[in-house]
Amino acid sequence: MTSVGDVRDPRLEQLVEGIVRLAAGELDARMEPSERRDDIDAVITGVNLLAEELEYVYSNFEQQVADRTAMLRQTQAELEQMAKTDSLTGLANRTLLGERIQEAIRDSTEHGKAPAVLVLDLDSFKAINDTLGHGAGDVVLVEVAKRLRCAVRSGDTVARLGGDEFALVITESTKDEILQIAQRVSEQLQDSVDVGAETVWAMSSIGVCIGESGQPAETLLRDADIAMYQAKAQGRNNVQLFRPDMLDAIRDRSRIVADLRNAVAGGELALHYQPVVELASGTVIGVEALLRWHHPVRGTVLPDSFIHIAEESGLIMEIGRWVLHEGIAQIQRWHETAADLTDFVLHINLSAAELLRSDLLEDVRITLERHQVAPRRLVLEITETLLMSRGTTEEHVLSGLRDMGVEVQIDDFGTGYSSISYLRSLPADTAKVDRTLIQDIVTDPQQQKFVAAVLQLISAAGLKAIVEGIENSEQSAQLQAMGCLYGQGYFYGRPLPPAEVLDRIRGLDPRH
Repeated sequence: MTSVGDVRDPRLEQLVEGIVRLAAGELDARMEPSERRDDIDAVITGVNLLAEELEYVYSNFEQQVADRTAMLRQTQAELEQMAKTDSLTGLANRTLLGERIQEAIRDSTEHGKAPAVLVLDLDSFKAINDTLGHGAGDVVLVEVAKRLRCAVRSGDTVARLGGDEFALVITESTKDEILQIAQRVSEQLQDSVDVGAETVWAMSSIGVCIGESGQPAETLLRDADIAMYQAKAQGRNNVQLFRPDMLDAIRDRSRIVADLRNAVAGGELALHYQPVVELASGTVIGVEALLRWHHPVRGTVLPDSFIHIAEESGLIMEIGRWVLHEGIAQIQRWHETAADLTDFVLHINLSAAELLRSDLLEDVRITLERHQVAPRRLVLEITETLLMSRGTTEEHVLSGLRDMGVEVQIDDFGTGYSSISYLRSLPADTAKVDRTLIQDIVTDPQQQKFVAAVLQLISAAGLKAIVEGIENSEQSAQLQAMGCLYGQGYFYGRPLPPAEVLDRIRGLDPRH
């Protein structure tokens, strides 16, 4: 430490103070060297240079931190945007939709108008995907998104929930304005969409729920979804406003689904059998198995009340398997009692879902072998629409059934496509003419000509015709005069439990 006599050099205190300030983070602190240019001044100069270097490094570091922070914030914003938007259409996704509904509910406390939610589902999108491929489906979805944006106002939200399902949030609007927007959305989707060289349509079923004060976001979305399914049930391509009774129907449906799950294991299902006869002689040539559900509370429930629910819920697979096994087993039981019924055939209805189950062919083969029933004694009835729209899997199954010796019958013929060009190529042996075609056959000459033409068409395609719904002798006589060979209906017998079938057969059959 340098000093002059007994006097301490003040530069040393300045140096210590400067170092303390630097250590405290005051990187702009500087010391002035003296005129002496001695060792102390050299140290002061070195400390100043170190301070400048530290200040530069720190400033550069701060800038890097600021830049990185800005980048991270931008990336986070982009990730949040990606997490809340649909990658294909750029619309809001389900997460962002929920936030927008919540915001609209909060804002409604100020202006008094609760938001409305619209849910829409494209009516024919699966067919587009199946026939043209998923790439074509994506083109349609992008076009639908564009049209939905055009149909709403700038403050409204359009979202894609997934697949071909979309949702809209409409804010600060009256009921009339909301329904006008819904109608505008429907109109926007009426025009065709060009996909390459193909032209398709993307019309939709739309459900609308107008919110009430304090109503949760999830309830709004749920009720709009319920209304949308009601629109589909009403024939598709229409708008339905949610009503409370729709929710009651959904709850009832849920109860039916729960009860159906226990119906097979609980022994609540049964088959009744309706005769199929040769019209000229009245000879019973077979029966159609018709499902009955003996519910412990509801009583006997007919298929029209629950089959569509079984199909939607997937329970039709289990139920259909039970019907197949029970029906074939019943043929064996009848044969043990009446050995002469060797040509007696069983008709069983097959749903679209069942036709796609991977083990159907093997299940049919094994069940027939187990009960020693010849394949020719089984007729599987499949709707005309399903046969017309079948894909590769269905083709394989139908070919396998016919190769096995099982007959395939077109059910409800005359209510679907009934295309002359396709009829000859359908993988079927018989066609069942729908009951609606013969209701006025006795009194309406024009209908007589129409039914006669239908029967001739079936015959020309190399198929046998069976007419269902025959209720009186006049209809039977008229059909015989037209050359129809087979039929069924209440005139020949109502569906009966298996214990009564053989007695009824012998009562109708002139051979007994």
